[in-house]
Amino acid sequence: MRKFSAIASVATALVLALAACGSSEPATSADATAAPSASAQEVLKVGVSPIPHAVILKFVKDNLAAKEGLNLEIIDFADYVQPNVQLDEGQLDANYFQHRPYLDDFNASKGTKLTFVQAVHLEPLGLYSKKITDAASLGQGATVALPNDATNLGRALKLLADNSLITLKEGVGIAATERDVTGNPKDLKFQPLEAAQLPRSLEDVDAAVINGNYALESGLNPADDALVLEKAEGNPYSNGLVVKAGNEKDPRVVKLAKLLAGPEVKQFIEQTYKGAVISATS
Repeated sequence: MRKFSAIASVATALVLALAACGSSEPATSADATAAPSASAQEVLKVGVSPIPHAVILKFVKDNLAAKEGLNLEIIDFADYVQPNVQLDEGQLDANYFQHRPYLDDFNASKGTKLTFVQAVHLEPLGLYSKKITDAASLGQGATVALPNDATNLGRALKLLADNSLITLKEGVGIAATERDVTGNPKDLKFQPLEAAQLPRSLEDVDAAVINGNYALESGLNPADDALVLEKAEGNPYSNGLVVKAGNEKDPRVVKLAKLLAGPEVKQFIEQTYKGAVISATS
């Protein structure tokens, strides 16, 4: 069995270490003019998933935001619905937890008008198991748990198809559902579950396709523990900063988008997650 990592603890330690390494030099008057104190600025409330989004945003808050006069409040959510609901209702100023296909589907189904501002990172979707050590070992009639939201279900089925476990109807792409499975030589049984429940399902199913953030939160390292993993090249599922339509030019949002796309955040993601999370910026 592959070794499950404690990457969440490592990430937190690295955040604290990097924060401790900040300059201790007193600010000059020129510095104060160029970068007003973040405490004097209106708070920007950002809803996030705990890992890796909150970890990445905490790095920005502790190391980069003050220089831009940006005052961040980070609010954790355990699901994929409330961060969008509260953003639409004005309880949040922005959120950072989702990819564009999920956002597009949410807007279409809920009638919201939320806008994708800046891609930050990709969390590769992976197939995990506590019972087998390679995907080819899935037995006849094995049960595979999948995320039950529309975009990630299609994404999960495509992952299985890309690794020759099933065949999908030609051209269906990320819109695939179970009805689009045209070939299933192992007669796999699919069990759709809420994405947050997938890591816990590993005790009860033969394998599960798990979203990267929930894999990390449960102590799995996608780079090491996944039986198969999405490829980064050409992947449309980068997670990013989202606001309510019309707020894209809010100066606080512009500053945060710039920081999230900057080289410091890219380096932090690479050093902290070592391939388990992939920066979306060049």
